[in-house]
Amino acid sequence: MSSAFDPREDGAKTDFRDAMSYGDYLRLDGLLDQQHPLSEAHDELLFIIQHQTSELWMKLALHELQAARAALIAGRMPQMFKMLARVARIFEQLNSAWDVLRTMTPADYTRFREALGPSSGFQSWQYRMIEYVLGNRNPHLLRPHAHVPAARAALEAELARPSFYDEVIRHLFETLEGRAPPAPQLESPHAPVPEVQARWQRVYEDPTTHWELYELAEKLVDLEDYFRRWRFNHVTTVERVIGFKRGTGGTSGVAYLKRMLSVELFPELWHLRSDL
Repeated sequence: MSSAFDPREDGAKTDFRDAMSYGDYLRLDGLLDQQHPLSEAHDELLFIIQHQTSELWMKLALHELQAARAALIAGRMPQMFKMLARVARIFEQLNSAWDVLRTMTPADYTRFREALGPSSGFQSWQYRMIEYVLGNRNPHLLRPHAHVPAARAALEAELARPSFYDEVIRHLFETLEGRAPPAPQLESPHAPVPEVQARWQRVYEDPTTHWELYELAEKLVDLEDYFRRWRFNHVTTVERVIGFKRGTGGTSGVAYLKRMLSVELFPELWHLRSDL
């Protein structure tokens, strides 16, 4: 009978008294001590971890989106394409997380819902920042973040600069015509701008000539595709768990989320398809 494998024989380090370990690098002691259910309900831990991990993925999405905007402004297109592809995959990961949460039944959720008080995902400032960076800019949605001055200041600073999509439109016009685009859309949701849609249509009608712009457009459509799926899965998960009750944050719940499904981040890229 063979003896048990000893990882030291393969060169693995096993003594970390004077060296950084896996847990040290990731600060796991602190990270794993951030889950504090407020009830005795079994499923509350699932609910907490689902939302905490979503916030971590959103932190990474913002890191990538802000870097992608900087890369676009600097003309580093290949790097930007990689970052946009990564953001799309992040939202694919976020979509998969709903499958885990949907194992929670209405009866399971009812056991701890009261413990949530008025807290709600509607109050996620990182989600709001993602929308603002991408171009969905409703200034009225700053209000739920007034109690966190740093978060509100960051959101206000984002509103004061062109969105990522505004920078994309600038690049589109400068590349095609060497001139500035129409004024940025400061508030959203907005209808497709005919002048912008016409330029994108030129790109799609001759992708060989405008390949880099064509690739950029499709990267944006891919990103919004996953983003929309995330919204849709959010709606179906909430409807499955709480039906049409009001949300804990005071919104109309499913009815509010369904309204958000109609919001388009890059409307010109979707509407031009009917004219091709």
